[in-house]
Amino acid sequence: MRTRLVTVLLALITAILVIPGPAATADEQGGEALHGQIRHPGDRDQGVEGITITVFEDEDEIGAAETDPDGNWEVELPGPGTYRVVVDQESVPSEFVVRETAIVAGGESEVEVEAGDRRPLIIALEAPGAAGDDSSASPSEDATEESGSDGAAPAEEGEIAVGVDSSASFGERVLQLVAAGLLFGLVIAVSAIGLSLIFGTTKLINFAHGDMVTFGAMAALVFSSGAAGLGNSLLAIFAGLGAAVLAGALLETRLGRGALIAIQWSAILVGIVLATVLGVLGDSVGWQVPLWMAAVLAVLMGAVLGGCMERYIWRPLRGRNVALIQMFIVSIGLALVLRHVILVVFGSGRSRYPGFQIQEMVNFGPISMPPRDLVVMAVAVVVLVGVACLLQFTRIGKAMRAVSDNRDLAESSGIDVDRVTLYVWGLGGGLAALGGVLYGLNQVVEYEMGFRLLLMMFAAVILGGLGTAYGAMVGGIAVGLVAMLSTLWFPSQFMQAWALILMILMLLVRPQGLLGQRERVG
Repeated sequence: MRTRLVTVLLALITAILVIPGPAATADEQGGEALHGQIRHPGDRDQGVEGITITVFEDEDEIGAAETDPDGNWEVELPGPGTYRVVVDQESVPSEFVVRETAIVAGGESEVEVEAGDRRPLIIALEAPGAAGDDSSASPSEDATEESGSDGAAPAEEGEIAVGVDSSASFGERVLQLVAAGLLFGLVIAVSAIGLSLIFGTTKLINFAHGDMVTFGAMAALVFSSGAAGLGNSLLAIFAGLGAAVLAGALLETRLGRGALIAIQWSAILVGIVLATVLGVLGDSVGWQVPLWMAAVLAVLMGAVLGGCMERYIWRPLRGRNVALIQMFIVSIGLALVLRHVILVVFGSGRSRYPGFQIQEMVNFGPISMPPRDLVVMAVAVVVLVGVACLLQFTRIGKAMRAVSDNRDLAESSGIDVDRVTLYVWGLGGGLAALGGVLYGLNQVVEYEMGFRLLLMMFAAVILGGLGTAYGAMVGGIAVGLVAMLSTLWFPSQFMQAWALILMILMLLVRPQGLLGQRERVG
């Protein structure tokens, strides 16, 4: 009965909280605009500076922009309508010409912009005379650029890129969507495991979990694209917080309360001082690491974030016997705070991981996927198997399952429930951060990406069974497949709606989820 009430409450709050209205979305994005990035043909990570793009409505000039050092440009529009985009050929470096594509001809393109749409436009360069050369970009790469399969256009609406060839037969489209659904489902599963484990051990719905996903993606972007003042300061602060949490976990039973508090605050203050110094030094202490190493740093920082939330917010609230419904409200407030802190610190820009924007497609019969998606799927499978082995065969994993099954009985059996809960929050934060990196590889990285994924994670954990890690895995894959396959018959904007419908049907038919167990009360 209690599980049914919690899941129904979760469904209602999710429907209200997670799905933004069209007017609010348009207002947050700041109106209509055209934007894009012109990259160097020989190095996709390098932009071309100084190219002028002018936008016309009929014969009236609306605005003009010049590409910055990264090749980015943007022109604000007065409203929805049809616009003509013209590339100033004289501003293009002499060693390049504008590539002729299906949407850009003679350096011009006609674009229709809807209300609230900040539409991306792909303008590519090539060497003169390379149009008919076999060494030019492959058709698959051209299709990737022109259709925006990097996720630029779909991501504007908060959805994952489907990337299916509309000219393919029905059977081929089904196979392509199954592959896309598996990719999406694996990302959801990795992100949602922590959400389910946290509920299992504390009976708390963590509405801030989506923003923890965003944090991981943003942190990896900072470290992989060149960390200086911001990246160094973040590392220093989280090193201090991590040392404080670790000291509390290891020394709580060995030291007095006063000595432990002194050690923890000393670690935090050292981190703050070091972050201030590094922030002042700014770009003079700059560095950059490959994405895989940036992902490791992001996962560690996500684990520290989760541990800090448990140690300094949720444990004190449980100690004061705060009711669950009040903790739900605190969780929603914490999500809003974290989201706006991310917005202030990282900005509202939309970025992609360097080196992973445009890739040659790998074909498996009718299924075509870029290498980055294959890497995402492989990493997700390895992580899911690793988490399953952790829970099934290790001592801490068995303790987590014991606390999830019956917290009071586990405590009476000699398990340190508070320490296990801290480890669960650390594991959940790390997995959320990793899910953000994987999601950012397939989509764009922006401050609301995790918030938009939150509905899918809730649907996954309810479908699989609240509190069960294996249920989150199965539910995530199922939600991803249903969401993608629904685009065979319905517009892709309805993908999240189908996830919500699936969640509601599961509540009606089997409230405990696919792998959950019925609870007997009284």
